[in-house]
Amino acid sequence: MINSLLSIQNSPTKFLKAPFSSINRKQQQDERQSKNNTLSMVETKSRRAKTLACLSIARRRRNNGVSESEETARFEQVGGEGISVLCGLGYWVQGSRCFPWLALNFHMVHSLGLQPATLQLVQYSCSLPMVAKPLYGVLSDVLYIGSGRRVPYITIGVLLQVLAWGSMATFQGAREVLPSLMAFAMLSNLGASITEVAKDALVAEYGLRYRINGLQSYALMASAAGGVLGNLLGGYLLLRTPPKVSFLVFAALLSLQLVVSLSSKEESFGLPRITETSSVLKSVKKQLSNFMEAIQADEISQPLIWAVASISMVPLLSGSVFCYQTQVLNLDPSVIGMSKVVGQLMLLGLTVVYDRYLKTLPMRPLIQIVQLLYALSILLDYILLKQINLGVGISNEVFVLCFSSLAEILAQFKILPFAVRLANMCPQGCEGSVTSFLASALCLSQIVSAFLGVGLANLMGVTSSNYTNLSSGILIQSLAALVPLCFMHFVPMSEPVIGKEVKRGSSKRSRRSRRVGRVVPQENIAKRRGRESEEAQR
Repeated sequence: MINSLLSIQNSPTKFLKAPFSSINRKQQQDERQSKNNTLSMVETKSRRAKTLACLSIARRRRNNGVSESEETARFEQVGGEGISVLCGLGYWVQGSRCFPWLALNFHMVHSLGLQPATLQLVQYSCSLPMVAKPLYGVLSDVLYIGSGRRVPYITIGVLLQVLAWGSMATFQGAREVLPSLMAFAMLSNLGASITEVAKDALVAEYGLRYRINGLQSYALMASAAGGVLGNLLGGYLLLRTPPKVSFLVFAALLSLQLVVSLSSKEESFGLPRITETSSVLKSVKKQLSNFMEAIQADEISQPLIWAVASISMVPLLSGSVFCYQTQVLNLDPSVIGMSKVVGQLMLLGLTVVYDRYLKTLPMRPLIQIVQLLYALSILLDYILLKQINLGVGISNEVFVLCFSSLAEILAQFKILPFAVRLANMCPQGCEGSVTSFLASALCLSQIVSAFLGVGLANLMGVTSSNYTNLSSGILIQSLAALVPLCFMHFVPMSEPVIGKEVKRGSSKRSRRSRRVGRVVPQENIAKRRGRESEEAQR
């Protein structure tokens, strides 16, 4: 005999709804929501057991929709430790390049007796190899050396720097004869430019690959930390040892970086390998065409034009100010070195503040404020030249220690938002080309600025025995720094979303708009659902 209760329970009969249907519906929704929460918790626990990336709990969403903890988990999951050691040490060593160059400047002024304009001309003429950075970037993008296209170039650049500074430390003729000194200094800058191009491309490619935004901020932090230690060490060594000891110490630091780069494997970073063609020349031509197409976009070209113009149109008088501080004020190398330390600490603090708080602000007002502060900070050299600081009870040593490097630091910090923007907008496969083009354009603008400063110093009659008109040159320099504020419309308002996400998002929207015809706003959908629920309750 069949049980009637079992037959009713197993039958597909539909029962009538209860009179309080809204209450039952609410209970069903609550039960369904609790089940979904339970399933999501179980799923989250299983994911936590599987991957490291799901250990992160979203604390705060950024503009690109990726939380900070998710970025940290991705960084720790795929080659983050190896790339942090390789690039972190690389940026730290390159930031400490200031202390051998400080020793080289003192050597050229006191041992070789160069005039202020000649000193500045030699300094920035040796930077000419850095103008060719786009060539190194293109080669790094398309030409593999062994199994890598980033790490081997870092190794080659570090090796060239070891040879340059080691030769100047070991051989007397390499540092006492001006042509040979310039040749080795240019060799050092050639190696530094190759290394910087490969590191910048590696950081940009890694950030785009794993959706980690703003790695350039951490790179600048490592560089500033190296500058702090480098200036401390440079001031200490110059008081007690000849300049060749500083060259030898820096060559030892470069040797440590060489060992780390030789032991690093690019395969561990999880970056995709590009398809190689049989002809290297064909690959280079294709890469150049892709590079030209990338930089011609308004989103890249207009900010780059403003950054280059804002540097090149300001005549640089750093060589004349350096000679005035050492020859007229007779400041010790330790004071100048400590002023650079204070400046690097300020740069480090500004970078941390930018990464934590200023990255989400509109770009144009931020750059406008920084440019205005830069123009005003140039006047600090005018105060020193007129000895106004002594009238308010501040000695020359204290004034130089606290304020001498402020203008230089603001000029470096101004470039950070542009570097982050261009790194986020690099097309895949053009990371080295685009980032190296930015560095090359900025280096060329600094060289133009330095040559304008040399011409201005000669026009004002500034020599090692006459600094009377240097204050007028400082005023002209400050007024020139205000001119870029007149064409701020070239600077965009906001930071872009990382490249691939922008492309995918726009393509989906375009396909959806072609298919549907128009997009219904979410507010209208919410209002329509509200009216339907009210009618159902009635």
